[in-house]
Amino acid sequence: MSFTGPSVGSGGRTARRLVEFGRTYVVRPKGKHQATVVWLHGLGDNGSSWSQLLETLPLPNIKWICPTAPTQPITVFGGFPSTAWFDVGDLSEDAPDDLEGLDASAAHVANLLSTEPADIKLGVGGFSMGAATALYSASCFTQGKYGNGNPYPAQLSAVVGLSGWLPCSKFASLQATLLISILLFFSFLLFFFYLIFFSLILIPMVELYSSQDLSEQDTRGG
Repeated sequence: MSFTGPSVGSGGRTARRLVEFGRTYVVRPKGKHQATVVWLHGLGDNGSSWSQLLETLPLPNIKWICPTAPTQPITVFGGFPSTAWFDVGDLSEDAPDDLEGLDASAAHVANLLSTEPADIKLGVGGFSMGAATALYSASCFTQGKYGNGNPYPAQLSAVVGLSGWLPCSKFASLQATLLISILLFFSFLLFFFYLIFFSLILIPMVELYSSQDLSEQDTRGG
């Protein structure tokens, strides 16, 4: 998917900025499909590495969509190109946010979720810059629109952010920030509940019954 939007060039002239997203990797659910989560990687990474990791999680009812960010010049790197969901101009708290890049990535997330079945819960998560983009997508959902004013179409049920931050937080309303915090909190609870249930309860039970069946077969065979 590509996204074209206005950007300010030299001399204050308006230029067109083309964003071309990379390859998307999909981890299919091993059980009944109940939720779909778009997972966003960090700066300089790609969707492949996270898809391999997410495939090992004991979460058989979740479909993971792992897109790859566009390769674009990063201002803080002196213009050196890297895969990134948006440009980073400064590492300070007062640094301006790349609203156009954030909107393009949030629109890409919504587009990836647009073809999912109506009865499936939808979520977005990520790591580092991916977490920031996920939280920005959640803020678009709570506000009902992107930063450029266009309506946000996806109905999100969960957001997960690992080692990230909330872009445009100084402009976010208290209501939107509170809703994102509540959504993030319950998403973490649900995520770790799945991990604990499958890792500590279901998988040991399956292994126990499997070992008992093998023992009974050995006894009958002897």
